[in-house]
Amino acid sequence: MQKIVNVLALSSAVVSLAVVSGGAYVFINKDAIVDNVKSQVQDAVLGGLGGVPSFGGDALPTGSNDLVPSQTPQASAPEAPTAPTF
Repeated sequence: MQKIVNVLALSSAVVSLAVVSGGAYVFINKDAIVDNVKSQVQDAVLGGLGGVPSFGGDALPTGSNDLVPSQTPQASAPEAPTAPTF
């Protein structure tokens, strides 16, 4: 029975020591941990953008002519039907 109690006490001491040392490590290095997590999140969010996004075109418009729609003639609307006369 004494051996079981000693094993439990020793394992409890090991767990307590691990928790305290882990907490001390996090407390001492919290700034570095926060900066590392921030940079990883920033890379995950902004990493896929890759600078200027392209929306289907290869180049950005260079002048006003590129921004104005073409002046192609449009078809006129069909005439309204007339009622038949008897």
